[in-house]
Amino acid sequence: MTKSFKIELPKVPGNLQSGDFQDIYQEDEYYLSNCIISNAEVENVEIDKAVLSTVLFKNTTLINSRFEKVDMVDIIFENCDLSNACFREGIIHRVTFKNCKLMGVDFSLATLANVTFENCMANFTNFVEARLKQVFFNQTALQSSNYYNCEFKKIKLDNCELNKADFYQTSLKGIDISTCTYEVLNVTPESLDGCVVSADQAIGFSKLLGLQVKE
Repeated sequence: MTKSFKIELPKVPGNLQSGDFQDIYQEDEYYLSNCIISNAEVENVEIDKAVLSTVLFKNTTLINSRFEKVDMVDIIFENCDLSNACFREGIIHRVTFKNCKLMGVDFSLATLANVTFENCMANFTNFVEARLKQVFFNQTALQSSNYYNCEFKKIKLDNCELNKADFYQTSLKGIDISTCTYEVLNVTPESLDGCVVSADQAIGFSKLLGLQVKE
């Protein structure tokens, strides 16, 4: 839950049975549901239009794998490494990433709703032209992440590292970044309109707006 809106958490029951990631390979489709995947090591797979429903991934590696146009609902990733994974054009709903390594993950053109990133390492993530609604980034490293031409609605960033994040062509209206840290932020004055910042951040942005701050 955030201060301004509620996140619908994944509906993942506590009595799921253990499963095997290889179960995703069905005869005519890629489908995985109602199971726990633990300590699995999956690398360099390419699975288009997979459907993942009600799955808990724990201590699992899915690096360098492509899941384009994936449909994910009610999923928890806990202590997982998804570095350089691709979820391009995916539908990602009620999903939690907790204590995960998400370096370089591609969420471009994806739709994310009711998604939580908690204590994740997500530098160099790509959200280009993605749609994010009710998404909470909490204590997450997002350095050099790219949000070019994104659609934001009910987004919260709490104590995140945003150095060199790119928000060009994306409106930050109503978004509070006052608790976030950065040295450089790639943003235009138009994108900043209505953004909530701290007093120190406001001084830094004043230069972008062409203002001279008198000490």
